[in-house]
Amino acid sequence: MAQSPRSPSSQAPYLTVSVSDPAKMGNGVQAYISYKVITKALSDIHLCNTEKFRFSAEFIEMRRQALDVFVNRIASHHELRQSDDLRTFLQVDEQTMERARSMEIGIFKKKPADLMQIFKDVQSKVSDVVLGKEKPVDESNPEYEKLKNYIFQLEDHLAEAQKHAYRLVKRHRELGKSLSEFGKAVKLLGECEGNALGKAFSELGAKSEILSIKLQREAQHLLMNFEEPLKDYVRAVQSIKATIAERANAFRIHCELAETIKFKEIDMNKLRLTRSEKLAEAEREYEELKADGAEATRKFERIVKLMNEEIVRFQEQKTIDLGVAFHEFAKGQAELAKGTSEAWRSLLPKLESCSS
Repeated sequence: MAQSPRSPSSQAPYLTVSVSDPAKMGNGVQAYISYKVITKALSDIHLCNTEKFRFSAEFIEMRRQALDVFVNRIASHHELRQSDDLRTFLQVDEQTMERARSMEIGIFKKKPADLMQIFKDVQSKVSDVVLGKEKPVDESNPEYEKLKNYIFQLEDHLAEAQKHAYRLVKRHRELGKSLSEFGKAVKLLGECEGNALGKAFSELGAKSEILSIKLQREAQHLLMNFEEPLKDYVRAVQSIKATIAERANAFRIHCELAETIKFKEIDMNKLRLTRSEKLAEAEREYEELKADGAEATRKFERIVKLMNEEIVRFQEQKTIDLGVAFHEFAKGQAELAKGTSEAWRSLLPKLESCSS
């Protein structure tokens, strides 16, 4: 689970990372965008790397910001910042990265096909439980059940908020475009009049074009500082759900092995009573099962421990990040409304004089 989708920890950073300088590389279908990733560690060592994306200028900027947030999120995490994969990404040049990718080592061990198969296996497992093909094994923990219900509801509410944030961005852009076209048309109308009315129309057209620019800027501000943070948290909650699924699987394996060990103990007692020659083999299998069971228990307990720690971190950071996002939304809307009101109000005396 990630520490937080948007902001680094409030503690002094171990690493600070900035993503900048998007540059087009190559031509045609082979073209891509290369970003410079500059890292400053406590020892003031600067590292750099690149990341590749295609698409529009807006998408390039969104990806630049997302990569900046993502890398800083990892670099500020007390455990993830020690990762060899992070060190590889930040330190090696692009040629070394390509060699690592071709050799399938480190962060490139799994191919996309492997990851897709894992995803399909998880889908199949979930389907089996839903359709009743496999009896689910649940933890009898009321607090954990409460947490799971909260996470599922949070995903729905965040997704709904993000959907409407997208519509707000779209509406601002469409209104901005309409105002721009209206402004041009009214200015042309003003040129036809050539008198006081024509001058008023020209000023009305000019104000419309100015407000169009304000709306377009606010649309971009909404996209980057409101919709994108909400989308980030939708993805973060989905990663928590993946961890919940992993925890459920670990618990299931832990329970199944515990039950298998009990049955094996019963079999061994029967073999002892009959002095069977199969006892030695059964004892070896029993010891192996006990080792597997102990490992399964350790894995489950580790997932529980890490999940408890990361949920606290997630909740604290969510409060900060969503507070900032909604503050930016309200501030932007207030400034836009003020600017719009002042622009139209300044025209009223001239338009009133023409109408009277």
